[in-house]
Amino acid sequence: MTEPVRLSKRIAELLSCSRREAEQYIEGGWVLVDGQCIEEQGYRVLPQQKVELLPEASLAPVAPVTILLHKPAGIDIDANSAAQIISPETHADDDRSSIRFIQKHLSGLTLVLPLESYASGLLVLTQDWRIERKLTTDAAKVEQEFIVEVSGEIVADGLKLLNHGLKFKGRELAPVKASWQNESRLRFALKGVQAGQIKNMCEQVGLNVLTIRRIRIGRLPMAGLQAGQWRYLLGYEQF
Repeated sequence: MTEPVRLSKRIAELLSCSRREAEQYIEGGWVLVDGQCIEEQGYRVLPQQKVELLPEASLAPVAPVTILLHKPAGIDIDANSAAQIISPETHADDDRSSIRFIQKHLSGLTLVLPLESYASGLLVLTQDWRIERKLTTDAAKVEQEFIVEVSGEIVADGLKLLNHGLKFKGRELAPVKASWQNESRLRFALKGVQAGQIKNMCEQVGLNVLTIRRIRIGRLPMAGLQAGQWRYLLGYEQF
């Protein structure tokens, strides 16, 4: 029986290209084996297996991507565990980026502006150092918007205190924009928010937090992205 050979060797023979170029095609998600996209460099194929290159294949480096994810409440997500949620099955149907998902999009991701496990809403994972820098180094300048479901009776002048007058971890908080959306829902718009800050603020004015959902980061709203779904950042979108 004929022994299998490395896919990169087979591609190099088929295309009369170098082994390194063959590896770049594989890495870019351009190679199909029996109709299935293969991105594994060490993958081996048998002579009878059909190996083909997609018509739009390119040797250009894979461009860094930024992924927007609607994090469900009750789970912890970091850059390493993101692959458990980010997959073709959870890719939003209305993603207008035209970017084809490949496994390389999951490597080297940085999670910026994380959420507590009990919170839900917009998360950003990026391979782009420019976006990482803007949302980390300049985090104090980027406004975030949250919808918070609460119960309990707010203290006198509680809404005024939420807007300005409270402390967190011993330090006076900068002014924020807090308003009632209805009898049990508050909207917060604030910059430089810290982990646990909103929950603590509500507790200081007599309110129990039921849910927290982040719906906007900078100029970018979560819009219609459903819980557990993700999409790519569009080229014209900016935080």
